[in-house]
Amino acid sequence: MRITSKGQVTIPQEIRERFGFLPETEVEFRVEGGSVRLLKLKARRGTSRGESVVKRLRGTADVPMSTDEILALTRK
Repeated sequence: MRITSKGQVTIPQEIRERFGFLPETEVEFRVEGGSVRLLKLKARRGTSRGESVVKRLRGTADVPMSTDEILALTRK
């Protein structure tokens, strides 16, 4: 595994799933002796996982329909 020129590294999927590293997860790096540890921080109070997902997705829809038109389609 290599660090990119931007200082980025990909966390393997198995590790992300096992430890719950989801998009927008806050992490911290800690230096311990000659090693560096990546720690998952607890979610900030008042921001649930669902709230953070909604916040990230808000404004990304590109359907040129009103809410009433969308609901009418689901009720047919």
